[in-house]
Amino acid sequence: MKSLPDDIQWSAKRPVHSTGMLAIKQQKNSSQTKKGQPRSNTKFRQIETHPLDPDRIRKITGSFAFIEHRFLRDGFWSSLDPHQLLLYLFLIIVADRNGLSYYSYDKICTLLRISVDEYLLARNALIDHDLIAFDGSLFQVLSLPGKAIRPVSKTLKTQEQMQQHDPATIRQLTLDAFWGK
Repeated sequence: MKSLPDDIQWSAKRPVHSTGMLAIKQQKNSSQTKKGQPRSNTKFRQIETHPLDPDRIRKITGSFAFIEHRFLRDGFWSSLDPHQLLLYLFLIIVADRNGLSYYSYDKICTLLRISVDEYLLARNALIDHDLIAFDGSLFQVLSLPGKAIRPVSKTLKTQEQMQQHDPATIRQLTLDAFWGK
């Protein structure tokens, strides 16, 4: 039998390092509780965890940003495209304790290495998803709404629809109007 690579052999010898709970199925005598509610057949126990590098444990010093786990668990992450995610995470990182940020669009575009068009589309989508508020100069990262808003993709079929809804077509028409073909 082939020998495992060193990193796999090493990890196989280590205890499990995972956060969270381990579910253990147990047989119960009754599938109902006294109040008639279904009884869960799953019992949870805490998994023992150890830092991989104890000298590099993160510490909260100064300001601190956080993202609710619900952002991933409830589908907000998957409802956003890469530019929207990038802008949202940036706004979380730079916001104060009330979620407020005063960064200008040109600074944001420079730091995130995105174009103004990409910034505008991402910002407007985050507003539509009810994740941020914006008043023209001030951003506020909002508490997460009840559920993620899934964008409905609509197929653009006619030239008129392309001119009204496709950002690339709108940009090209604008350039053509101002600078000619």
